[in-house]
Amino acid sequence: MLRICGEGELERGERAVKNLIVNADDLGWTEGVNRGIAEAHGHGIVTSASLLANGAAFVSGVELALSREGLGVGVHLNLSNGAPVAPRELVTTLLNDAGEFAGGPESILVKLARRALQLQEVEEEWDAQITRVREFGITPTHLDGHKHVQMLPGLFEIALRLAKRHDIGAIRVSHEESSLRSALSAGENQHAGQVLIQGVQARGLKLLAHDAREQAERAGIATADYFCGIAQTGELTREGLACLLRGLPDGTTELMCHPGFMDDELRKSNTRLQDSRRIEVEILTDKGIRNLVAEQGIRLIDYAFLAQEAA
Repeated sequence: MLRICGEGELERGERAVKNLIVNADDLGWTEGVNRGIAEAHGHGIVTSASLLANGAAFVSGVELALSREGLGVGVHLNLSNGAPVAPRELVTTLLNDAGEFAGGPESILVKLARRALQLQEVEEEWDAQITRVREFGITPTHLDGHKHVQMLPGLFEIALRLAKRHDIGAIRVSHEESSLRSALSAGENQHAGQVLIQGVQARGLKLLAHDAREQAERAGIATADYFCGIAQTGELTREGLACLLRGLPDGTTELMCHPGFMDDELRKSNTRLQDSRRIEVEILTDKGIRNLVAEQGIRLIDYAFLAQEAA
C-alpha cells in the first residue's frame, strides 16, 4: 500500500496504488443501454453504474444491478429528462407544461438565476429518486448527476445533505482533470468541435462548484481524487483510453462512460449518445484494454470500496 511521504517520496518497500472507478451512466434509460452496461461489466472494465430512478427501463436496470456481483450502483440524480418521481404538485417549478423535466443544466441554471426554481423542490424530487432506488432493494454506493446537474449552485449542498440522510458514503465531483482530459483526447475518430465544446463545459463546472471536494470532505462524504470523461462524452476512443491507463495518477480516478446498445427506445429519445454507446461497449471490453489494466497494476474498484477506505 502506498503512502506519500512529506518530501513526495515513497517509503522503502511501498508501492503506488492506482485505483480506477469506471462508471457507466444512464442505467435504466432503455433496455439496450442496460444490456450494454451488463456487457461492459461482465466482459470489460466497468465497475460501477448510475441508475435513473425515472428511467423507462428502471425495473430491468434494478434486476441487472441485483444480479451482478461486483457492480456498484449509485443514483443518477435527474432534473433533465422524463417524469418526476415525486408527486407533480410538489415539484412544479422543475416541470414544463406537460408535467415533465425539460432542458439540461443550462436551462436549470437560468431558472436558478431568475429564482424560478425552488431548491426545496429539488430536494423533494431527489429524495424521492433515492428512496425509490432503495425501495427496490439497492443500497446506493454513491450519488452523481445526470448531465452533472448536482454541480449547479446550491444543488451540491442538497446532494450532500441527501447522502448523509440516506447513509450514502460517496459522491461524484465533476471536476475534470485537464491532464486526464488531454490523455483521453488521443485517437483520430473524435469530433474536435464537440470535444472542444464539452471541454469548455468541463471548465465551467469547475467554476460553478470549485470547492465541492472540500465541502464533501467536511460532510464526511468520500470523493475520487480525479475525474474525467466530460470532454470525451460520446467521443471515447481506444487510443485515448489506453493513453489514460498508461498515465493514470496515484490515488483514485473515476472515468465516466456511456456504454449501451441501440434500441427503438434509445433511437426515439432526446439524447445525442446513440451509436457511440455501442462503440464504448467495444472499447471497454477490448482484450488489449483489459490486459493494459493488469499490466499497469491498476486496481478496479467501485465507490463502495472508496467509501470504506475513507471511513
